[in-house]
Amino acid sequence: MVPKTFSMLLLLIALSAAVVGGRKQVVLGGWRPIKDLNSAEVQDVAQFAVSEHNKQANDKLQYQRVVRGYSQVVAGTNYRLVIAAKDGAVLGKYEAFVWDKPWMQFRNLTSFRKV
Repeated sequence: MVPKTFSMLLLLIALSAAVVGGRKQVVLGGWRPIKDLNSAEVQDVAQFAVSEHNKQANDKLQYQRVVRGYSQVVAGTNYRLVIAAKDGAVLGKYEAFVWDKPWMQFRNLTSFRKV
């Protein structure tokens, strides 16, 4: 009886490994590429980042577009965006980190720098 039970256990382990091995592993809390950079949500976050930076740094950057972006689900959503913005006539790229918790009406610019 023991050898039969042991064989069944090995079979179950092998099947489990095959099923898990066939799936893509999702890293909880990891950064994931944003598929639609033109979505209203991403555009809103990007424009907020530029506007908030302008307030904090007494700057006058003009938002142009999102070049690339990643999101991370935590207690809300962290956004890591590369944003094209004009400083006068000069187009530059900036990296912005924004923490967003829409159910609390909370949005915070964590970091903004030229890249």
